[in-house]
Amino acid sequence: RKNTKRVPSFRKLLRTSKIKLDNKLKNKQYKQQSAAKKYRKEQKKLRQAVRDAICRKPFPLEEYKKKTVADKQENDEEEDALPLDMMDEDDLKLMQDLAQKASFITRDLSSNEPVHIKKRKNESVIDKYEKMPRRMQTEPEKELIHLLPIKDKGGIIPQTMEKPVLNVTEEEEEDTEEMEVAEDANEEPLPVLTPEEMAAQRKRKLQERKTHIAALAAAILSDPENHIKKLKELRTMLMEQDPYVAVIVRKLVMVSLMEIFKDIVPSYKIRPLTEAEKATKVKKETQKLREFEEGLVSQYKFYLENLEQTIKDWKQRKLKKSNVISLKAYKGLAEIAVKCLCELLVALPHFNFHNNIIVLIVPLMNDTSKKISELCFEAVKQLFKQDKLGIASLGVVKVISGLVKGRNYNVRPEVLKVFLHLRIKEVELKKDSEDIAPKKKFMTYKEKRKNLSRMQRKWKKAEEKLERELLEAEASESKEKKLKLHTETLNIVFLTYFRILKKTQNSPLLPAVLEGLAKFAHLINVEFFDDLLIVLHSLIASGGITYRETLHCILSAFHILSGQGDVLNIDPMKFYTHLYKTLFSLHAGGTNDDIGIVLQCLDVMLTKRRKQVSQQRALAFVKRLSTLGLHVLPNSSIGILATNRVLMHTFPKMDLLLDNESQGSGVYLPELEEPEHCNAQNTALWELHLLQRHYHPIVQKFAAHLIVGAPAEGSGALPPDLSRRPATELFETYSMKGMTFNPPVASVTPRRKDTFSQRDSFLNEELNELLQKHNSETAMHKPLDFAKHLKESSLL
Repeated sequence: RKNTKRVPSFRKLLRTSKIKLDNKLKNKQYKQQSAAKKYRKEQKKLRQAVRDAICRKPFPLEEYKKKTVADKQENDEEEDALPLDMMDEDDLKLMQDLAQKASFITRDLSSNEPVHIKKRKNESVIDKYEKMPRRMQTEPEKELIHLLPIKDKGGIIPQTMEKPVLNVTEEEEEDTEEMEVAEDANEEPLPVLTPEEMAAQRKRKLQERKTHIAALAAAILSDPENHIKKLKELRTMLMEQDPYVAVIVRKLVMVSLMEIFKDIVPSYKIRPLTEAEKATKVKKETQKLREFEEGLVSQYKFYLENLEQTIKDWKQRKLKKSNVISLKAYKGLAEIAVKCLCELLVALPHFNFHNNIIVLIVPLMNDTSKKISELCFEAVKQLFKQDKLGIASLGVVKVISGLVKGRNYNVRPEVLKVFLHLRIKEVELKKDSEDIAPKKKFMTYKEKRKNLSRMQRKWKKAEEKLERELLEAEASESKEKKLKLHTETLNIVFLTYFRILKKTQNSPLLPAVLEGLAKFAHLINVEFFDDLLIVLHSLIASGGITYRETLHCILSAFHILSGQGDVLNIDPMKFYTHLYKTLFSLHAGGTNDDIGIVLQCLDVMLTKRRKQVSQQRALAFVKRLSTLGLHVLPNSSIGILATNRVLMHTFPKMDLLLDNESQGSGVYLPELEEPEHCNAQNTALWELHLLQRHYHPIVQKFAAHLIVGAPAEGSGALPPDLSRRPATELFETYSMKGMTFNPPVASVTPRRKDTFSQRDSFLNEELNELLQKHNSETAMHKPLDFAKHLKESSLL
């Protein structure tokens, strides 16, 4: 087969390889420069070594002390005793000449080398310097003065001398001390500022710091990528050392940095670069963006560490060594730090170190300081409400569960009450048509190879890629991922609840647990229903819980039975009895707010389970609710009457209570605790006549509406804004928490009475004269004598 590929021309090769040639030239120049630089460094090191070797004075290996006169005499005696006659004169003279030479004394006698060995050509200067004897470290270093060297046949001989030490006598020392004392006395003392001057100086310093903070913040916000280094300058102001303005400046810097980070932080999490990514060459814009992200993450981390350290110092009651800020001022700094962390927790749930902020904030919910705990509680509550996917909520729930278990369930109830704000909706048992429909399945590689040609496979690959991108763009958050996160979150919540129910039933956390179970009971697994209902009934029957906790137990039980519990064959009659007994525990005082829980229980127990409720039970609840409506606040009365209206529509034979004639045998027993056997059909709703004269206009309308039988149309019907709203909503709408009436009470103008022109028309003429005479006389004060009449009576 003939090769049809054309050979490129020399001109084309030259044009295409220009970049390669440039790269080769650059590499060659770089190698030459690096080699020259390396050579210069080596030469510099050698010159420095030679310079040090020249300046260093060699010390002998052994130091010989001067002998004393006595030693010399002894040595002379020993020398006299030696048989010198045995040595020749030439040998003796040679020994004396060698003894005068230092080389003979200091030479290592064990070596076989001659004394004056010639310098080897291959011996380096550094090796010679290393072989030179060192001075012992124990010797005190003496300061030397380098003199001009002497050159002889052997080479250059360095000359040095010790620097003379001036011995200062005691008298001179005393004179210097006296001079120093005199100079201290002559120094002028610092001027003492008045309180007005100190306040003016503090105000001036504070204004300078504020201006500097504002300038840095404005520069960073105007161009974050180019001014990212100014974040460090602003962060260093958190360590302000001026005691006059330290507290305020640190607070201002904390808040300023928090607002800056909220503005400049991107909407994605910044991950650290890998080694391969760092090694690759990128564009200038990309490199600039990487530097900005790296600087932003590092400064954000240091800022969070500063906030954490401020809180820790306050919690441990520790002061810094500088003592710039008092311990009392540390509390204010800690509150600002907690507030900044709470803001970042809510505003930046997607950014780096969010889990670290959660670990800091959650334990502070159990803090003894009410202000700090409320700040943390509101922040977590807001995070739960705005978390759509559930990642942040899962992290918070994990930390709370660990905190409760780690503290042995000795935490504040607010820590568990925050679970009530989780954004987890009810799970539908019946799947939607979209979920039931089979998902589109892409073809495998073998199927493509078998059924499609090469061009068709290419087109199919591009089409499937496009479809995947469209699916990702269509669903921003995967439903499966969301459902998985919510399931894991609820498992942790229920695990915490069940631990408390099992181990600490007398704990103050029980109301929060029961309230949480009442909200999420429909999401509990069916396997736990029997055991949970037994535990709830035993709690109520024990009598060790309050009426509010009893209401939560009842609500939790019926939430369980209204959802997946429909399939269970459980008779909840005992829970109806518990609610019937608890109703009269409520009144117009502090328990009035719990009427909302009662209305929820009635809706779940009577309205939604109307097929399982008997007529006797419904009549008993309507009668007792009407009695309860007489001694509660107006909003509770409206909610109760609205519930009675729904029950009258749900159960058609409720009109028996509007008739005076009794039905059947027996007498109504209001004190009986069993709703089935109290004979409620033999009584009447006489309470409606009293409620019809209530001071609240809405209560009057509802009472009048129920007296005529709660008609849906006609003259006795309610207006649509009242008839279409549920009882719980009416209870909240007409609440009196703000100490105001809803609707407001109309002002009543008093009637003007007729006035008479003649005031004296009703007075007698004689009485009128006496009054005028008395008014005309001047008042004279006479002394009172109480014993006067007693004296007269004694004389008689």
